[in-house]
Amino acid sequence: MKKVVLSALAVMMFAFANAQDVKYGVKGGLNLSNFSGDTDGINLKSKAGFNIGGFVEIKLSDKFFIQPELLYSTQGPKVKDQAGEVDGILYNGDVRFNLSYINVPVMFKYYVADKLNVEAGPQIGFLTSAKTKTTIDGYSGSHTMDVKDIFESIDFGLNFGVGYDFTDHLFGGLRYNFGIANIAKTEAGDNTKLHNGVFSINVGYKF
Repeated sequence: MKKVVLSALAVMMFAFANAQDVKYGVKGGLNLSNFSGDTDGINLKSKAGFNIGGFVEIKLSDKFFIQPELLYSTQGPKVKDQAGEVDGILYNGDVRFNLSYINVPVMFKYYVADKLNVEAGPQIGFLTSAKTKTTIDGYSGSHTMDVKDIFESIDFGLNFGVGYDFTDHLFGGLRYNFGIANIAKTEAGDNTKLHNGVFSINVGYKF
């Protein structure tokens, strides 16, 4: 881990030292998130959320840029019409997993055309909260429970996307975050694996 961190810092220092131009900006948009992995028997559905934050765009050449970002992101899936039994009583209900992260992507952008770019890069995420909201058929109201202790506090993933500059300042983009870390906190003998997956659509402004 130490070598990875030092390598990342070295890349960023090289980028700043060789940068021809640096711009700052803000961005935000909508998420569509879910879990993948050991989810057999669970009726998982994608859930809408949002992301918002800022970035630094570092120009290395006319076509190549590096863009570190800092984003607040709401993620997690929803479970629909899940059947179960408690104390001999059958029930059917819905559960929403509401996870919040501070995500730090470092995107490598390449302009394939005048205003069109493709991007890819790693991301580290820091879990700030995790709660479930449960509703059961036949019962009014809902129940919220803190479940942060069943998830790992740090997530790693890879981002892939495409962006378009509408003007010199205004842009939009599509991105998919593929989680590669197991976010399920497990004990010895438990091999459960869960991964985040987030599709996002964003708009932003460069100053």
